[in-house]
Amino acid sequence: MKQRKIEYTDLEAIALDPKNPRLGRSAHKKELAQDEIFNLMRDWSLEELATSFLESGFWAHEAVLCVEEEIHGDKRLVVVEGNRRIAALKRLKKTFSGEENSKKWREIVGEVEEPEKLFSEVPFIRLDQRNEVDAFLGFRHVTGIKEWAPPEKAQFIAKLIDENGLSYRDVMRQIGSKTPTVQRNYIAYSILIQMEDTEGLDVGKVEDKFSVLFLSLARSAVRNFLGVVEKFDAEPADVNPPVSDEYLDNLKEYARWLFGDEENAPVVTDSRQVDRFAKVLASSEGLDYLRTVKRPSLEKAFVIAGGDEEELYDLMSTAAYNVEEALSSIHHYAQDDKLIRVAKRLSANVAQINKIFEL
Repeated sequence: MKQRKIEYTDLEAIALDPKNPRLGRSAHKKELAQDEIFNLMRDWSLEELATSFLESGFWAHEAVLCVEEEIHGDKRLVVVEGNRRIAALKRLKKTFSGEENSKKWREIVGEVEEPEKLFSEVPFIRLDQRNEVDAFLGFRHVTGIKEWAPPEKAQFIAKLIDENGLSYRDVMRQIGSKTPTVQRNYIAYSILIQMEDTEGLDVGKVEDKFSVLFLSLARSAVRNFLGVVEKFDAEPADVNPPVSDEYLDNLKEYARWLFGDEENAPVVTDSRQVDRFAKVLASSEGLDYLRTVKRPSLEKAFVIAGGDEEELYDLMSTAAYNVEEALSSIHHYAQDDKLIRVAKRLSANVAQINKIFEL
């Protein structure tokens, strides 16, 4: 971004960004008015910013980045970076004018006099177009300390690729993320868009659980089930649509099991269950269970898919190694009552194992 001077303007001249990724895609589709955007942002932890403004003012080095765009027929200065700062100022101004009902915000203002020029001389930097700060936003909100939520990151990455024609590597260089992560975000977001366009799918909760979708795509069994293996070897231009017609029924099942719908609760309720879910998708027996039982359980599907066998092997192996290690010094404590009780319990368990395996 080239060097630009800091300008100052009245708070009312600056509009909150209707395209702010933190608002979410559902909000973007509604073309919200400024008051509606402000209401969505009221609870975005604005109190600390407001307190800082009252104590120290709005420093020039905190200038927000704006681009001039048309909103609802009017040309406005729209905040590209710094929406929380502007929202905090707007709520602070409403508090001073008596429009704010929150007790917390009235306490923030207290007996403080309205700071001179705080709302009339807001520092900003004028940009020619949004993409001037794409790299900055990527570092700050995708890989930096002020991270967006998973769907917001993926949407931003998709915007860089689709609107600017960038490759995965180009995006990686801009935002500092790893190329495979950029690629998986783009494909996951493309699948989300395809879900929305697929008849019979309820994707209202997909954005809330986007991390589950993203994480699941790291598993080969999930990629195979959706038929997207080749998409991970393709360039962005060859990704869409990610799921071919041949696998659309699988996509519908996948969406239902991950996110549920009006009639079915999700089978996968936590991102930590992704590995078990992938094991089930790789098993014909596990899939048959998911498809035929009215209210399937992931735990039962996992057992049917043979997933507990590997876990059982790990448990038994660990136990065997621990016992072998204990044998090296256990003879020194042969009279210890606590160890004797543990040894009796272990002996009974070993006897049961011998019986099961006919040893």
